[in-house]
Amino acid sequence: MEESKMFQVTVDGAEYAYAQGTPYRAISADFQSRFPCDILLVNRDGKLCELHKVLDRDCSLKMVTARDVPGIQTYERSAVFLMLKAFYDVAGRENVERISVEYSLSRALFIRAQGGFTLNQPLLDRVEARMRELSAQALPIEKKSINTDDAMELFRKEGLVHKAELLSFRVNSHVNVYSLDGFVDYFYGYMVPDTGYIRCFGLELFEDGFVLRLPTLKNPDELGQFKPSMKVYRALYDSTLRAESLNVSNVAALNTIVSQGGTVPLILTYEAMMEKKIGDIAAEIAARKEVRFVMIAGPSSSGKTTFSHRLSTQLRACGLRPHAIATDNYFVNRDRTPRDENGNYDFEGLGAMDVEQFNTDMMRLLNGETVEMPSYNFKKGAREYNGNFLTLGAEDVLVIEGIHCLNDQFTHALPKESKYKIYISCLTTLNIDDHNRIPTTDARLLRRIERDARTRGYSAQATIKMWPNVRRGEENNIFPFQDSADMIFNSALIYETALLKPYVQPLLFGVPRDSEEYIEAKRLLKFLNYFLPIPADNIPKTSLMREFIGGGCYLA
Repeated sequence: MEESKMFQVTVDGAEYAYAQGTPYRAISADFQSRFPCDILLVNRDGKLCELHKVLDRDCSLKMVTARDVPGIQTYERSAVFLMLKAFYDVAGRENVERISVEYSLSRALFIRAQGGFTLNQPLLDRVEARMRELSAQALPIEKKSINTDDAMELFRKEGLVHKAELLSFRVNSHVNVYSLDGFVDYFYGYMVPDTGYIRCFGLELFEDGFVLRLPTLKNPDELGQFKPSMKVYRALYDSTLRAESLNVSNVAALNTIVSQGGTVPLILTYEAMMEKKIGDIAAEIAARKEVRFVMIAGPSSSGKTTFSHRLSTQLRACGLRPHAIATDNYFVNRDRTPRDENGNYDFEGLGAMDVEQFNTDMMRLLNGETVEMPSYNFKKGAREYNGNFLTLGAEDVLVIEGIHCLNDQFTHALPKESKYKIYISCLTTLNIDDHNRIPTTDARLLRRIERDARTRGYSAQATIKMWPNVRRGEENNIFPFQDSADMIFNSALIYETALLKPYVQPLLFGVPRDSEEYIEAKRLLKFLNYFLPIPADNIPKTSLMREFIGGGCYLA
């Protein structure tokens, strides 16, 4: 009998010999003791591989756990698959009309379920018990490639019409499907090899649906704390209902509209709805006669700048005189800027702001005094005064944008009634299909990649590399204060990913294959493949999307 060919596998700089055909699961088991939580995938020379795959070449391997972003994404996806299987088992396949994984909400996924059953906690308890039973059995999660037409027919028979419609826009002749104990589904992304890996989860009734609670990147063996922002939830829920009313609840529905020439009415409808919302906010501010400071904050690439301009236009229509104030002009001088644990300047912490000077200036304006407003010279790292004087009259209102605008410590001297706080974020509710959600962070990252390339000359690789630091800053300085806002404004547009595709796709192809950022670039490229592109010709010059693709009347 011919001996198996041996391959060299490099892990952490050391070489090991393994026989051809050895599953990566077996190799990862040899290194599991080095990691505090389960190895879920391997990174083979910059390419993610599921553990059921087998060794077929010399290579370098990095182990991927739930403390890595691709790992926690894999865990979440696998937990959703397990939940779906258990729900069908408990409720009965014939009774399940639809289970829709909507969006992330405070370390959990919000899910709606419809059918011939009563959704209550006892039902969820039985589903969770079934999940634990399936987990204890360590049942294999199998992956196979089947003909796309066969997959479409399979999903139609299973009542998963949304998946069949999605696949109708795929040009590939074959697609990968996953099966678990007879339950078949289609997922965008990787899976763990068996149900034994999925041990940390919980199901709780919430509003008119339920949540699947999951672990976090920092603590993958513990459930994340579930303390949802009800204001953000309402904004997401309202956006979901609005999309459903226009029959655009998933990518297949959007692609159908695009392919049938209905793009322009869709764009104009969503732009009109956004303009009405901004007008309603302006009217509410105008009705509160004591408001003099409109404070706007939100995470990166939410469209804060364009929103501020559009709000100012609506405020003028309400008879007010808005003045834009950038809190960046109140940075402390560079020699006073605090540093982070790595010795780098921490420009995002509250300590980087001259809080007392800001409050002094704002209170003087509120008291009717004339104030010389500062501007910050970023090249010199110093605040300057150039004769820009401001006095607030009876109809004047300040529109202030900045990372700390929702934090009352930043505006501690200002009377509560003088402030109107707005939290703006891109809270996308469009999903690939009922079981494959699109994270809101993906929508913002695509926006950021295009804007960075167009306005700063940054490569997609550079933007992807800095994104984790951007996210950490948001977690510390923005998200904790979102519930203090008077208004949540959702800046997501249902058509935006299709619009961004022609801009971002070439940039992502420019990410070097041997770079650490390539895995994320490839994931985003696969994600963009689901969308038919939309040209920018019919995007209004006032659109918030013009902040990212250019050609707007507010920004270059």
